[in-house]
Amino acid sequence: MKSLDAKLAEIKANPRSRAFIIADAKDADMAFGARAPGPRNYLARRGARPARFSPEVWTRDEFGYRNLPEFLDIIREITHQGLIDIMLMSAYVNEQLTIKEGLFKSSPVTPAARANDTTDVWAVRHGCYTREPSQPFRSATIDQIQCGEVECDRTNDDFPGANLGLYSVTFVNDLEQDREALLWYKEFREEAERKKFGHFLEVFDPNVESGIPSEKLGEFINDNILRTLAGVPESGRPVFLKIVYHGPKAMEELAQYDPNLVVGILGGSAGTTYDAFKLIHDAQKYGARVALFGRKINNAEHQLAFIELLGLITDGKVTPEEAVHAYHGVLQGKRIRPHRSLEDDLKLTDQSMSYEGATNQRSTVTVHDNAIATEKPGKTRAEGNGAGAVSAPASDEVADWPQRADGSPDFVRMNSVQRLAYDQWRLTRMFG
Repeated sequence: MKSLDAKLAEIKANPRSRAFIIADAKDADMAFGARAPGPRNYLARRGARPARFSPEVWTRDEFGYRNLPEFLDIIREITHQGLIDIMLMSAYVNEQLTIKEGLFKSSPVTPAARANDTTDVWAVRHGCYTREPSQPFRSATIDQIQCGEVECDRTNDDFPGANLGLYSVTFVNDLEQDREALLWYKEFREEAERKKFGHFLEVFDPNVESGIPSEKLGEFINDNILRTLAGVPESGRPVFLKIVYHGPKAMEELAQYDPNLVVGILGGSAGTTYDAFKLIHDAQKYGARVALFGRKINNAEHQLAFIELLGLITDGKVTPEEAVHAYHGVLQGKRIRPHRSLEDDLKLTDQSMSYEGATNQRSTVTVHDNAIATEKPGKTRAEGNGAGAVSAPASDEVADWPQRADGSPDFVRMNSVQRLAYDQWRLTRMFG
């Protein structure tokens, strides 16, 4: 049995269970293109086809990204480790590793593929697509995910590819836009049910100005999710949800509404190690049972150790602070240079986590131990409107766009260059 199936069964049978599902989101090539594999940092074993660039053409900084073969090697390593429950990939990577290679046949890890790619994740360099309200779109089909062809042989239900997919919806608080998105989701759900294809539902915050105050955005998302799924029988419902973490109150409201609804969080940008460990700890505390981390894992100095510590946190064996110390101990033992000093890596820089001490607000209350926020005012303020409800630039990042007094982006005063900078930053925070 796959660990995902075992944990889902345990969660539904015992609400008090600590069972927690961890997914590695390695599907960013459906958004970022050449930058998707991430910077060329730690790779435990040398890939068979490492990227080689001509020094007379490229600077050292320019060719700092992994190529696809290196990216596939990392996915293989993490899968062989066996500590995650889901490996989320693009349809093409799923074909290479699941269908052609059979990587997951004897693994406890469940392969999954991104089943749609709405326009708010089209984060290509120099593009402008993400500035517009999200539009529904699907590159891959269910058949292509299941068997690698436009039409599978359905004489039986045994397919060589993934039988689980992520479907994404972005509500922007516009009647026509949101209705269109739900029509596409309805069509997908019905096809998935006919083809016995499981899916989990990702609900992004609005990618454009929505008119919803930041403190109300969690309520807007929760109501849209519950209203949407109220019309869906069990046979067509998602296996679990993937949403932005809006703080304890919003999480508890959604998680406690229906015991059959398994709620998960997305990770956002890399941030500090403490950001990631604190996020998964607190989200679990208030009802989340799944975490899908993309950049937080992919940009880690040692992805295998990072994943192992995520599991120890959700098992209740270590605190987030202890996990950061342990992680740096691993890096030191392996002689891997950390991105930050231990002191800096223990700082909370992600303002989406700035909620402690107040359950009636989301990500607008400053945490007392957030030293970076107090040292660099104006650079780590929480974004507070319907443009994404994710955190404003943290650490040494500076917002290259106008901001309101509360730190939220001011779209009215943005020029085209500033809006592009904002969109590019937002996508790196949101995509997983």
